[in-house]
Amino acid sequence: MQLVGQYDSPYVRRVAISLTLLGLPFERNTISVFADADEMRRINPLGRIPSLILDDGEVLLDSAAILDHIDETVGSELALMPARGAERRRALRIVALATGAIDKAGAIVYERTLRPADKIYPAWIERCGGQLAGALDALEALARSPWLMGGRLMQPDITVAVMLGYLRLRVADALPAGRYPGLERLCDTCEDLPAFLATRPTPDETMPSGL
Repeated sequence: MQLVGQYDSPYVRRVAISLTLLGLPFERNTISVFADADEMRRINPLGRIPSLILDDGEVLLDSAAILDHIDETVGSELALMPARGAERRRALRIVALATGAIDKAGAIVYERTLRPADKIYPAWIERCGGQLAGALDALEALARSPWLMGGRLMQPDITVAVMLGYLRLRVADALPAGRYPGLERLCDTCEDLPAFLATRPTPDETMPSGL
């Protein structure tokens, strides 16, 4: 299998961590959605990441679809999402809040990074920041120790941790000191695990300064 995308994307990173934790070997294709847009669209017509190219050449698009395939591949005993019932609904809620937070953080990053300084729209940043804070507050209220689902490391933990890692890297002002102790503790615990250490973004995985 080949995973397309760079690890500064939390969506790519959560797939890479999941594959690593479950012992599913993969190669990396580190083309950029910015620097390699044409090549990226030949793999994914949307020009987005991640994509997972299976050994038979089939291309899976979107991290949620990729993670669903991974769980199906390893079976219910190892799957990183609960199969049904209240536990699955809790897991889906946590993942939805975390991915929503990623999207709002990404909107802030793009506004600050890609627009010319005189075109930046502060009201939009403020709105996205409020939505991001709402997601973080809700996730903090759901935090358990050591894992969000109670028993073992699962996809909600992975997705929340990579979201926090992305905020620390790109939107650090969204994490006031001491406001989210449960989430910070989870992130620190996860970032010490080998699968997380192996997928930390490298210094060359940076946003462009403008378009």
